[in-house]
Amino acid sequence: MRVLGIDPGLTRCGLGVVDGLSGRRVRMVAVGVARSGPEEDIDQRLLRIGDQIEVWLEEHAPDTVAIERIFAHDNLDSVIGVAQVTGIAMLAAARRRIPVALHSPSEVKAAVTGNGRADKPQVQHMVTRLLQLAETPKPADAADALAIAITHLWRPAGAVGGPQRAPGSMTAAQRAWAEAEQKARRVRA
Repeated sequence: MRVLGIDPGLTRCGLGVVDGLSGRRVRMVAVGVARSGPEEDIDQRLLRIGDQIEVWLEEHAPDTVAIERIFAHDNLDSVIGVAQVTGIAMLAAARRRIPVALHSPSEVKAAVTGNGRADKPQVQHMVTRLLQLAETPKPADAADALAIAITHLWRPAGAVGGPQRAPGSMTAAQRAWAEAEQKARRVRA
């Protein structure tokens, strides 16, 4: 399975394509960042990011698009921009009939590091290690997009579209991921 991971942002939108291989191995196909300038009008910024996402969808033909779910914080302008880019990415995938999955930041951290409260350097380190890269992708948005793709590939039992396994057969990272997903659902409800 090939997943395009997207870390949505209006100035920098991380893009990472990962292939899932046998034995829970993963391989990076491509990584980058779609950019728009803060001096541009919002419609032009969204068009620029949307065009770049379209190119990635066309070039890499993912089976699924995985996007980091928006979480609320104090900067309302930032949340609005992230929401707008998320909508653009979902629309681009829907036009191609590519399924879309949303993963919360804590789900991503738990899936990649085993700890839903891991910091960015820990996530970046694990992405580099899991994908056997010589160096950590820069900027952080690019590494985050890869982490989102890996998260989708490693969905635990019980997750939407995840493999069905007996509860006792989940790894510690999968259990942490499932707990983070349940917590995120309770917060949304």
